[in-house]
Amino acid sequence: MGDQNLQQTGIRTPAKALTAAFVKSVKTAGKYRDGNGLTLVVKASGAKQWVQRVTIRGKRTEMGLGSARLVTLAEARDAALENMKLARSGGDPLRAKREAQAVLTFEQAARRVHAINLQSWKNAKHAAQFISTLETYTFPALGNFKVSEISNRDVMDALLPIWNTKEETARRVMQRISTVMKWAIAQGMRQDNPAANIKSAMPKQKAKVQHRKSLPYDQVNTCIQVVKGSGAGMSTKQALEFLILTAARSGEVRGATWDEIDFGKGGAANPANPANRVTWTIPAQRMKMDKEHSVPLPARAVEILHEAKAISDGGNLIFQGTSKDKPLSDMTLSKLVKALGFDADVHGFRTSFRTWTQEQGNYPREICEAALAHGIKDKAEAAYARSDYIDKRAEMMDAWAAYVAKEAV
Repeated sequence: MGDQNLQQTGIRTPAKALTAAFVKSVKTAGKYRDGNGLTLVVKASGAKQWVQRVTIRGKRTEMGLGSARLVTLAEARDAALENMKLARSGGDPLRAKREAQAVLTFEQAARRVHAINLQSWKNAKHAAQFISTLETYTFPALGNFKVSEISNRDVMDALLPIWNTKEETARRVMQRISTVMKWAIAQGMRQDNPAANIKSAMPKQKAKVQHRKSLPYDQVNTCIQVVKGSGAGMSTKQALEFLILTAARSGEVRGATWDEIDFGKGGAANPANPANRVTWTIPAQRMKMDKEHSVPLPARAVEILHEAKAISDGGNLIFQGTSKDKPLSDMTLSKLVKALGFDADVHGFRTSFRTWTQEQGNYPREICEAALAHGIKDKAEAAYARSDYIDKRAEMMDAWAAYVAKEAV
């Protein structure tokens, strides 16, 4: 009896042969046909399933449309009609269904993006922050959404609670959402980036420009002398003075290795070092601008290297941390400077150096910027700035070292 709906030989099944009441009440096992190939399958157990028979590129196929307990008759009819239209136009509704099911949730996509980029991030702290901020501020609101279903409104709702209370964090979270969405677009999971243009629709944030605190350059010598006389570890004291003399970033100094140092033993026969000067060449992967950077070392910086070698445990790191081949932590140098009473950030010594070049040395801008390994934003200027001014920079770094070595004022 349950199959009689399918036994109407020669009679075309009406587009709406079934009713919602019938779907709800029918208990007899069998197959009950509706229009567009849609069939209600009732099993002996009482379970009810929607199935559609459709011809896809010349091949008759059956595809499931879900349980009748979860999918209403109206919803099943809509899905069947869309599938029929797609199949008749040459498309493949089965493939479309598989692709839809393959779309990840936002949390799954974010974790995939994090894993893919983990090896390319230079800073382990930044890598950890990428996923931890998304876990804290986006997964509760967006984590279970299909990445294809997230709208501009959803992104805004996730960011609004922290937009004016944790401004910098909110901006970073927005950038990280955007990164995940760009990946989803590349994977064919969606067509647009809902985080791309929402900033203009968000409440205006108060601009907060925070400059790294720096010491006036005429106080740098005092700082060096106080550090030398402190009870800090020898490697820490050496690293801080070396950082000041080279105007390098903290991470570049803390990660410096012996194989990055050219002591100039090749003399004039060494084309990479014709002046036989001692140079420190930092590889591109350790530089902020992803470009190799050579630093001509003044005499005092070379002395520090020899002092560091004398206490080295044989590892490749110049300034050892608490154990072999473990660098000093990011906070070690900062804590030392502040603990000794100097209201300055370690990165601020680069500002001290730059101010000195302007006010005391009157050095050309391009030489100073090259010494700091700054990128040139102007594309036309960058095209011509192919020299690293190594000879002129050597003179400048020697003068800087001589200045900070003077008696404390």
